[in-house]
Amino acid sequence: MTDVTPDAAATRLRRSPLHERHTALGAKFAPFGGWEMPLEYAGGGVLKEHTAVRTAVGVFDVSHLGKARITGPGAADFVNSCLSNDLGRIGPGRAQYTLCCDDATGGVVDDIIAYLHADDHVFLIPNAANTAEVVRRLRAAAPAGITVTDEHEAYAVLAVQGPRSAELLGALGLPTEHGYMSFSPATLAGADLTVCRTGYTGELGYELVVPAEHAVAVWDALFAAGVELRACGLGARDTLRTEMGYPLHGQDLSLEITPVQARSGWAVGWEKPAFWGRDVLLAEKAAGLRRTLRGLEAVDRAIPRAGMAVYAGDAQVGTITSGTFSPTKKQGIALALLDTDPKLADGDVVEVDIRGRRAQMRVTRPPFVQPSVK
Repeated sequence: MTDVTPDAAATRLRRSPLHERHTALGAKFAPFGGWEMPLEYAGGGVLKEHTAVRTAVGVFDVSHLGKARITGPGAADFVNSCLSNDLGRIGPGRAQYTLCCDDATGGVVDDIIAYLHADDHVFLIPNAANTAEVVRRLRAAAPAGITVTDEHEAYAVLAVQGPRSAELLGALGLPTEHGYMSFSPATLAGADLTVCRTGYTGELGYELVVPAEHAVAVWDALFAAGVELRACGLGARDTLRTEMGYPLHGQDLSLEITPVQARSGWAVGWEKPAFWGRDVLLAEKAAGLRRTLRGLEAVDRAIPRAGMAVYAGDAQVGTITSGTFSPTKKQGIALALLDTDPKLADGDVVEVDIRGRRAQMRVTRPPFVQPSVK
């Protein structure tokens, strides 16, 4: 997230095709990755929006997320030779979480959802701020016959999340029975769209990839379906993902934080012959880690934030990368990069420097709340 204020940035930030709908709902806006997006809505706020997703259904506009299309003979093999995860593990109609790593350092340029349509067609959803760089790297590496197209503003993305999300989509005749990390074509309000069984909340949920010109019609159809739901902003999206221990690029993953350090090695196809960063990541894995991403739960009444130092006795042993108040657990929670020497076990108590005051937190393994996503 940029540190430019919404008012100062309004003239140069991109806007979602749903901006007027957000304004009508009393949204408080904030800049995210070069876009002006709703942080929370009047009459709700982060706590109510978070609770709606955990107990019923919430709808997020995440149209700021990037979109890129790779086509041509061997497109899937090409993408597989660049990104970390192994597309060979899935077939057409399936999606996969993967990473774009820097070949020289192993650091994470971005984390991405890849949608495999066919051997000659892969659709990627990167993060907003990193889309241009991901596209640049893929284009630079693409052989003749492979086309990499930046379609960032061509599509809107609506995340429908929560235990009643299937009920909501079913009321509109949309498909809901396909498996986790798969997608299906559908039509709603005159729009051809894609219903993806994905999300960033830990709950049952779907993401609708909609042509931008049809975004308003699809949004209106969701809110007219007769199922109680709440519009949710990116503030609740952050508390929800932190409860799951899901990493946020730029904080828990970055060019300085490798997948191995971030405990994201499960998204790496270690047996693949090639992907960006392979050699350095294999060497790091073999040598052993000097730091690793862990979870922290507050013992005291304290809300940790990114950048706060973590101590064991007088020695600093790490830094918080993401921290918030958990609406579900009613306590502070955090992800932190902690040194592996001294070795800290789950259950050990450390201290976090919160504006000059030491607050106790217990080391734990995320997720902080049990997911129902699968």
